[in-house]
Amino acid sequence: MNKILHQFFTKDHHRIEKILNNATENPDRIDMAYYHQFRTQLLRHIKMEEKILFPAVKKVNPDVAKALLPQYRLEHGALTALMVPPPDMSLIKVIRYLLDKHDLAEEEPGGLYDVCERLTQGQTQEILDQLLATKEVPVHPPNPAPIAMASARRALERAGYDYDNMLRNAESQNNKHI
Repeated sequence: MNKILHQFFTKDHHRIEKILNNATENPDRIDMAYYHQFRTQLLRHIKMEEKILFPAVKKVNPDVAKALLPQYRLEHGALTALMVPPPDMSLIKVIRYLLDKHDLAEEEPGGLYDVCERLTQGQTQEILDQLLATKEVPVHPPNPAPIAMASARRALERAGYDYDNMLRNAESQNNKHI
């Protein structure tokens, strides 16, 4: 198997991660132009999975889709909710922490992308054409209202995560790298 879709999505993960790295290059200030680009590109990536890849898998094997996709959908909901509040370094750490776990589960051998690739192998070019044609998701400016962060925290909880624990874990991982 060529793993064309696996490579496409993994390459997109790295591209989006690079944009976030550019946004946070200066530890004292988030570059909002890059952060805006990060938001739109992450949401486009989620849209590609939710609107193209997941329906293709569900069409081929509804039972596998029912067993495999719910957690990814919950994490996509959490990531989407995390794109609403204005960013600060704590929020960025939580986003990175969730993306690291989420992307690994998608990319690892036998992970989401391998399963999807195997199930949809007769449709690879059709799916790839749809992915390449996917437009950006329009976004509003970040919302500073307290409800935006409260909603993001609830979305994380639905996905099985706790914001404060994620932040502590992310900070302790950063301290190990120093």
